[in-house]
Amino acid sequence: MNFKVQPSAQVDPTAGIGAGSSIWDLAQIRENASLGERCVVGRGAYVGPGVRIGSDVKIQNHALVYEPAELADGVFIGPAVVLTNDHNPRSVDPDGKQKRGGDWEAVAVTVAEGASVGARSVCVAPVHVGRWSLVAAGSVVTRDVPDFALVAGVPARRIGWVGRVGVRLVERTDEPGVWECPQSGSRYQERDGVLSELG
Repeated sequence: MNFKVQPSAQVDPTAGIGAGSSIWDLAQIRENASLGERCVVGRGAYVGPGVRIGSDVKIQNHALVYEPAELADGVFIGPAVVLTNDHNPRSVDPDGKQKRGGDWEAVAVTVAEGASVGARSVCVAPVHVGRWSLVAAGSVVTRDVPDFALVAGVPARRIGWVGRVGVRLVERTDEPGVWECPQSGSRYQERDGVLSELG
């Protein structure tokens, strides 16, 4: 076995775990879930059946990643984040009969490459979190998040832009529509509410 699983964790035999990954205490990885290489799944985290997770992903303590979520390479899921899967949740049908797995259709939260979802945020499926975006702690995401967007609040709204480093970008005064990372110096172009990398 080329990955680490703590004795108190539960990893279904049908789950695929990539080399160098670590599954910590009381975490649960359900059937047919797939984790790439060098992933970290924190204490008490839950990964649902069939969830697809790329490489170098961190899922922090007590995060809940419900099926059919998909997390791309380099995603960060903060402590106690919830990725939901039912747009119209009900325990019972209109006749009062308890709903079972086949009585509703699960919808996905997808998180693109390098994106981060801050502690105690909730992503209400179906929703897509764009590449290298940042969801501030405690946010409730109810609509798609653009690439490189910084979103915050309930419901989450874009309040700025971030670069690959995760630092808030600053618009250049000499070049309208051009944003710069104060840490790395990387530059980005904004056109019609879409940010793209320059260079």
